[in-house]
Amino acid sequence: MCKGRGYILTTDEKGYEYAEECKCGLIEQSRQNSKLRFASIPEIYKDVSLKDMRYSYYKKQESKDVFRAAAGFVKWYLDNLDENIENGKGIYLWSNTKGSGKTMLATALGNELINKHKRFVKFATSLDILDEIRATYDPHSETQESKLLNDLATSEFLIIDDFGTERASEWAGEKFYQIVNKRYINKKVTIYTSNYDLKTLKYDDRITNRMRERTYLVHFPEESVREFISQQENRIES
Repeated sequence: MCKGRGYILTTDEKGYEYAEECKCGLIEQSRQNSKLRFASIPEIYKDVSLKDMRYSYYKKQESKDVFRAAAGFVKWYLDNLDENIENGKGIYLWSNTKGSGKTMLATALGNELINKHKRFVKFATSLDILDEIRATYDPHSETQESKLLNDLATSEFLIIDDFGTERASEWAGEKFYQIVNKRYINKKVTIYTSNYDLKTLKYDDRITNRMRERTYLVHFPEESVREFISQQENRIES
């Protein structure tokens, strides 16, 4: 037994000792916990799975149909995950309607990638990304802007939530270009949620053309389910 160390000493045919991962699963659990910490998925969504996404959340038949199409696409995406990773293809999940469930689906997909496919996922809203970059300008900050941008640009999977809600200034555009371009060059998978069609994003072609080439555009229902989900959760709690 490893006695809580996670490794055991094993002797090979020539009598040499080497460390071998114990079957107790401690090391694998440590790896998984590291992935979960790295992900920074909001507490409210950390246990959400794809099975929690239901078309019954929507009242309109059109919304149900759009949701089924989006859910079917996500299933196809995961069934062909290796090929999509190789091609650096992510997803641009959009709906003009706030509260339509985009973030819930994106985090459910992120949890699926972490728990089932053992992948590293980073989650952040576009506003949080810009705030984190600004924080590096503080003379007392221990994080350098270059390191932060590199971490965002090189993460295996990056989920950027609410892309386009930030003020599209020249400075913001330059920072997102650095992230998007480096991920584009290295074929890193990015998943976006947005309240804007890619054509109406207030960023120039340097960004949108790269996003268009490296993501599947997936429309989500134009119906808010935030209040309905809240009511359902309150019923369960009571």
